[in-house]
Amino acid sequence: MSQRNDSAIWSGLFRISAESGQTLQAQIRQAIVAAILDRQIAASMPLPSCRILAEKLGVARGTVVLAFQQLVDQGFLIAKERRGHFVNPEVLTTPAKPSQKAAEQAGHVDWKARRRIEASDMPRPAKHENWIKCSYPFVYGQFDPALFPTAEWRECNRMALAVLEIRNWAADMVDRDDPLLIEQIQARLLPRRGIFANPDEIIVTLGAQNALYMLATLLMSKGSKVAMEDPGYPDARSIFRLAGADIAATPVDSQGIVTSAIPSDAGFVFVTPSHHCPTMVPLSSERRQDLLLRAQTNDQIIIEDGYDSQLLDESPQQALKSLDRTGRVVYVGSMSKTLAPGLRLGYIVASADLIAELRALRRFMLRHPPANNQRAVALFLSLGHHEALVRRLSSAFEERRKRLVQAISAFLPEWRSTNSAGGTSLWLEGPRGIDARSLAEAAAARSVIVEPGDRFFDRADRPTRFLRLGISSIALQHIEPGIRELATAAGRRPAAA
Repeated sequence: MSQRNDSAIWSGLFRISAESGQTLQAQIRQAIVAAILDRQIAASMPLPSCRILAEKLGVARGTVVLAFQQLVDQGFLIAKERRGHFVNPEVLTTPAKPSQKAAEQAGHVDWKARRRIEASDMPRPAKHENWIKCSYPFVYGQFDPALFPTAEWRECNRMALAVLEIRNWAADMVDRDDPLLIEQIQARLLPRRGIFANPDEIIVTLGAQNALYMLATLLMSKGSKVAMEDPGYPDARSIFRLAGADIAATPVDSQGIVTSAIPSDAGFVFVTPSHHCPTMVPLSSERRQDLLLRAQTNDQIIIEDGYDSQLLDESPQQALKSLDRTGRVVYVGSMSKTLAPGLRLGYIVASADLIAELRALRRFMLRHPPANNQRAVALFLSLGHHEALVRRLSSAFEERRKRLVQAISAFLPEWRSTNSAGGTSLWLEGPRGIDARSLAEAAAARSVIVEPGDRFFDRADRPTRFLRLGISSIALQHIEPGIRELATAAGRRPAAA
């Protein structure tokens, strides 16, 4: 689109009046600065040329040139040769001031008072928006650009854009999923976990969290009781509470969730048996059998999150779902830890009757996940790219985990780690007196990102001495120097109150 046509975008930003007590140049500068600080001009959007803006405002071109030059001198704008003037990105890193429009609307509608679920009151996620710019990103759930299969993924997307393929996915599938993707999940992903399912027992979701939200919406209501691990997956806890459920925090030890502590009146049990979130310990065989027996005795539904189970373990345990003979286990899977978290692709495996109900619910929520993505992922699986990627990631992450354990032993010997095979993170317990949140803040100042462990506990308001360190996005050679920096930060940490 030409800049002349784009000029309509700017019509509401410039209010120039000859009756104003300020010069035209000052009015132009004020209008641009206000728009920048209110985040109304994107850094990627060029401002109108001096000539076009002068014509639009009915002022001399020199007036606009002087206004732009002063804004460049003040750091609000940058001039790019033969491209024009742009907002300086550094200005956008500062907190935005309340806009005039927001001020005018304040008090008109109290949306918080009108809401029916308290989503914004739930614990916030661990967000590290600039993690990729940090020297030592021990971040969980992110990907390593160096390991991402760029060429293979582009190949599958090109194939999905072929004329015949577009005919397969462009139509509205209403409540169905791509049959090729269902086939690939059924044949390539599930058998690795010991699960053998029919196509009508699988539904595609927008990641594991979408799967949990659908299950909570369909099955839970006010007063439902969900037993779940403590510490445990914080977003699952919040999702269940948003559905009105009460959480029965159940302790975890070196064998996973303590099944004898699960209340018999709980209607649901949420577990991460392959690798417990966040300690990474697997649920022992004895506890698995006891969990299934208790669920049948107490008429409970087990929601199994295949947390960090996509990679190859030296001694992999089959999914709890593979041992299920009564249809009480609902399995939630995801491809976030292998392909890419931004793809948002997951699935649920359950009895055909439940899957049919979930399809009916999903149709009202989003009809179906984007079919072009489904087809691209189906092709990625069918061509063997995913299996090759899993082998590559498993080898790289195993090497990183060993290096991390060695570094912690050398530089943080007073810290205890749970070193379970497989997975993409390590759970650390520090010595008494450590406040993990204060330590994380001190480490961030040294370009080290670690995640405090308090958010994983049911009582997240209490400071803890636990940390989670991810290995999926940090290069092998950066692990040891990163732990050295963390140890330095720990030596200067403020003690817990």
